[in-house]
Amino acid sequence: MSDFTTRPEIRGTFGVVTSTHWIASSVGMSILEKGGNAFDASIATALTLQVVEPHLNGPAGDMPAIFYSAKTGKVEVLCAQGTAPAAATVEHYTDQGLTLVPGSGLLATVVPGAFDGWMLMLRDHGTMSLRDVLQPAIDYARDGHPVLPRVANTIAGLQDFFAKEWPTSAEVWTPGGQAPAPHDLFRNPDLAATYDRLADATGDTREAQIDAARAEWREGFVADAIFDYLKDAHVMDVSEAKHSAVLARSDMADWRATYEAPLSFDYHGWTVHKTHAWSQGPVLLQALAILKGVDIGAMDPNGAQFVHTVIEAMKLAYADREAYYGDPDHSDIPMDVLLSEAYNADRRQLITEQASLDQRPGHVPGFEHLADAYLERSARDFNVGAVAAQEPTMSHLTEKRGDTVHLDVIDRWGNMVASTPSGGWLQSNPVIPGLGFPLNSRAQMYWLEHGLPTSLAPGRRPRTTLTPSLAEQDGTQLVFGTPGGDQQDQWQLIWFLRFVHFGMGLQACMDQPLFHSMHFQGSFFPREVRPGEMMIEPNVGEDVIADLRARGHKVTVAEPWTVGRLTAALREPGGMLRAAATPRLMQAYAVGR
Repeated sequence: MSDFTTRPEIRGTFGVVTSTHWIASSVGMSILEKGGNAFDASIATALTLQVVEPHLNGPAGDMPAIFYSAKTGKVEVLCAQGTAPAAATVEHYTDQGLTLVPGSGLLATVVPGAFDGWMLMLRDHGTMSLRDVLQPAIDYARDGHPVLPRVANTIAGLQDFFAKEWPTSAEVWTPGGQAPAPHDLFRNPDLAATYDRLADATGDTREAQIDAARAEWREGFVADAIFDYLKDAHVMDVSEAKHSAVLARSDMADWRATYEAPLSFDYHGWTVHKTHAWSQGPVLLQALAILKGVDIGAMDPNGAQFVHTVIEAMKLAYADREAYYGDPDHSDIPMDVLLSEAYNADRRQLITEQASLDQRPGHVPGFEHLADAYLERSARDFNVGAVAAQEPTMSHLTEKRGDTVHLDVIDRWGNMVASTPSGGWLQSNPVIPGLGFPLNSRAQMYWLEHGLPTSLAPGRRPRTTLTPSLAEQDGTQLVFGTPGGDQQDQWQLIWFLRFVHFGMGLQACMDQPLFHSMHFQGSFFPREVRPGEMMIEPNVGEDVIADLRARGHKVTVAEPWTVGRLTAALREPGGMLRAAATPRLMQAYAVGR
């Protein structure tokens, strides 16, 4: 295999930052240069991503992070995933004639989580002041940043809708009635003012000031603006009807981001750490558990046998995701069985030389009703009116549907953070007047029927697709992740397998052709099921594509260099740091020295 990579792998000992936008990566590095640690840098990077990729994340979105603290010597998960409001009952939605939670609008909103999560991390693990980490985002929102073509296109596509239905969004995203042209200097003065005011929160200590900002968000001027708007708001959403919010003041006032232990699995000498089943994180571990008994290292990493085997394993793991995952605080999740060798030995036997067109959740004793419920649900044709299905030629979620961002940071002391912030997209909800950002639409992950781990229920976390990763082997530590909805753990799995089994570097693995399955039920409205369908980049070669089709896969060939948005960073035992970022979509960059 050629040593050529599209970009050099970044190496150094001082620090590395990699994210889905070059400005955000540069901001994170500037924080490290000023003496901040990986936690400080991650927060500044993330807040900047809200400004420069507003179609992919926002302040009122959600955020899981997985991190290693050099001080504690522990890997932990930070859960900044807001929960369903107290008034968000199945009956409230079905009484309005809905069979699915809309993919946009006020009914789709859960408690905003991202800001509180970043502030919790800053308070407990950072070293810098609130002002220090907020200032770069304030500056880019106030003074402007060159708007990405994808952001400009998203706004242009929604311009008429905003003008007619969401006038508060029109004011922010189409100032003067004009959508920004690609690369125009774009400003969001209201967001700058919001973060500037939060940065002025007062407290006797650094920690007290950060907690004061959290209180301002939760119960102060931010909450005031949100609920002043929501009391009269009745807005159009993707269901083609107008609805009002169920989010209440008490929902925001009572919620806090939290820490928890990761879920971990050993694979070929690596211990891989993920979030629990309130995200899709365990699906990567389940796929590894299935593939543990397969000689992946004997395969061509771009060959049809590798692609077929990995796709079939992913179908099995994702079927279990749909049947069994949900908030462990509200449902019993049989994770010990799902990651057991006995269970996965049986799952492994289901992979044949032909592509399966069936949904095949495993049968866990005592939980069979959940597998049956998934089979029944996936066979349903949801009546979603005139909402267009995702085009099979798209390698990512459509721009109107929203996607995600990712960042990985390691500092010279060995602290490391991987985070996949999302939600609060410019296309998810109307902008809150005066704040410069919209609410999220994460409630679309719930089902409007009782008895499932993913049923809509007050206080329950939605089972999201957000899934950062941290892996360790003999003192080497690795953080990685990607945007991409249901594809996140698919692309991460493929990247990790190539990294572990074939001796490729971080960037070389990233530059290899990617693929994913669309076989299982999608997480986003309108929740399509597309049996046997998969997408692959053309540079695997025509022979591989023909071979996959002969095995029964329904193959869509993507445009070149369009699948995946991976980034990764690694620390070797001696302190050497490495980082990489995908060349796809041309905006992710790794920096370091």
